[in-house]
Amino acid sequence: MKKKQIIGIDLGGTNIRLGLVEESKIVKMSADKISSKATQDVIISEILEAISKIFTKDVIGIGIGVPSIVDIKNGIVYEVHNIPSWREVHLKRIIEDKFKVPTFVNNDVNCFVLGEKHFGKGKPYNDVIGLAMGTGLGGGVIINGKLYAGKNCGAGEFGLMKYLDKNYEYYCSGQFFNFKHGVKGEDVLSNAKNGDINSLKIFEEFGEHMGNLINSIMYALNPEIIVLGGSVSKAYSYFKNSMFNKIDEYEFKTQLTELKIEKSTLKNSAILGASSLIEN
Repeated sequence: MKKKQIIGIDLGGTNIRLGLVEESKIVKMSADKISSKATQDVIISEILEAISKIFTKDVIGIGIGVPSIVDIKNGIVYEVHNIPSWREVHLKRIIEDKFKVPTFVNNDVNCFVLGEKHFGKGKPYNDVIGLAMGTGLGGGVIINGKLYAGKNCGAGEFGLMKYLDKNYEYYCSGQFFNFKHGVKGEDVLSNAKNGDINSLKIFEEFGEHMGNLINSIMYALNPEIIVLGGSVSKAYSYFKNSMFNKIDEYEFKTQLTELKIEKSTLKNSAILGASSLIEN
């Protein structure tokens, strides 16, 4: 008997990454560039072509995560950052018409936290927060074992919450390093690895802002675990001490002792999470 296969997709502003998932494991990967400045029709054609390369007759469904607010029920993508032509794209219908299998569309960071819940650090827990720290800051929320997306897939947008003179995205993502210090995050990390005192201080400052963000999340949602992902999480060892020092200011100490904060170690979590949309 042949095993059922699911395609999980992580759509970015400039690329698309796909995984053929079989029994919760990625058995084949594919990646293609997206012409982000092209017309909507051209980009959709590129996406369909990318799926065609990995599609098999054993595929029972397709899950796709996009960096956008999504009408989850109808699979409509309202807009995608860095793709100006994308406005109210009926992505679910388009893919289902082409491949004749059920297709589910969700926010990319929701897919990240689903990946962590079903396959990663969040697996033992019912209440999970995922924070994706890259060029921006996104969040995903699991409550009582289920994804909480809110009325219009807008839950978890922690980066847009007002903080200091801007919002948390300016202070808790890769934007922080240029915004506050006029440098690139990857350069700060490289210098920190070589013991550069100023770079270490920059990460200490970053960790304090992360601690304030996590305290805000704790007051609102009180999760069991917060999983940190995205490119900035690679520097976790350099900002975690100052982050935890700030978290220690949290008012309710009993709740704090039960909180877990972990760096994601799951490869392709957004792809795996997108594949789980078919089964959940």
